[in-house]
Amino acid sequence: MLDRRRILTVLGASSVALVAGQAFALAALPKVVVTKDPNCGCCGGWVEHMKAAGFPVEVVTTPQVNRVKARLGVPDDLASCHTAEVGGYVIEGHVPADAVKRLLAEKPQAKGLAVPGMPVGSPGMEVKGVENDTYEVVLFGPSGQTTFAHYQGTQPV
Repeated sequence: MLDRRRILTVLGASSVALVAGQAFALAALPKVVVTKDPNCGCCGGWVEHMKAAGFPVEVVTTPQVNRVKARLGVPDDLASCHTAEVGGYVIEGHVPADAVKRLLAEKPQAKGLAVPGMPVGSPGMEVKGVENDTYEVVLFGPSGQTTFAHYQGTQPV
C-alpha cells in the first residue's frame, strides 16, 4: 500500500534520476576548443550555437589562426574564419552542431568537417531579414573531400 511518504520518496528518487540523466547527457559531449582571431565578430555566434547544443566550449583567441589551420591540415579551399577541435576531429567554420554530433556518432575515417566561407544563415552568420543560404558541410581528410550534409540556415535539407 502506498502512503504519502512512499509516494514522495519514489517521486524524489525519480527526480534525482532524471536530473542525473540530463547532466550525464550534457557531460557526454566532448569539449570543443575553438581558435579564432581577436577581430572576428561572427565566431562568438557559432560558439553560442555550440553551447546551446550542449557542447562545453573553450575559446582560444590568437592572430595566428592560419598557423593552427595549417597544423591541423585544413585545406585552403575549405578555410573559414575559425577552427575548432573536438573528439579528434577538426571543425572548420560555421558547421551546425547537429552535423558535429553526427560526425562524433558515426566516427568516419576523416580529418573533419568544414563549411567553406561564411554562408548567410549558418550558425553565427544569421542576418535578420535576409534569406538563409543553402550550403554544404564537407567531410575532408586524406582520401579527399565529399559532401557530408546540405543545410539551409541551421536546418538540414
